[in-house]
Amino acid sequence: MPLKDTGTEQLIKDTAKRLLFAEGKLHATTQEIADAAGVNRTALHYYFRSRDQLISAIFQDAMQGLSQRLDECMISDEPFKVKTEHIIKVFLKDMVAFPYQETFLITEINTFGKKLLTNIQSGPVKTYLKEAADEMDKGTIEKMNPIHFLMNLFSLLSYPLIMAPLYKKLFKVSEKEFQKLIDERGKVIVSLLFKSDN
Repeated sequence: MPLKDTGTEQLIKDTAKRLLFAEGKLHATTQEIADAAGVNRTALHYYFRSRDQLISAIFQDAMQGLSQRLDECMISDEPFKVKTEHIIKVFLKDMVAFPYQETFLITEINTFGKKLLTNIQSGPVKTYLKEAADEMDKGTIEKMNPIHFLMNLFSLLSYPLIMAPLYKKLFKVSEKEFQKLIDERGKVIVSLLFKSDN
């Protein structure tokens, strides 16, 4: 059996990621992905025997990539507020580059369930939640279950991006104007989550 060309395999994954995450073609067929990558469908099926296998590989890459970047923020030695600002910056940068990634991840989790979530690490999250609880004791953020704090953070980040097409229509804003809102979003979120004198 010939050795697989990892360059071609990566090209297929990168192309699928661009179509799905950047362009929003969530139902792209293997033929469309192969055409966009400049390979024939036989070559695509050589690396990924089915669309589901390709989707699973892309899902794992996306989850691991974003999780790793967020984990690095969560376990850094920065003060909690600065750490949270870094999480916001990393998340927004990722979501702006790949606006349909979140929708894709949610769809795949709901379709394929727990088997896709096998590589999620909870250690950095536990560390961050402990620090959030400590900040609540100091009075820098409102007292609540620390899980609510983290869910609030990610909800405030992701929901406007998931709903971007609707919001652009509803508020009658251009792509450029909406991008300006997203650029301002980090400061807005910090002001909502942290008490004003901190």
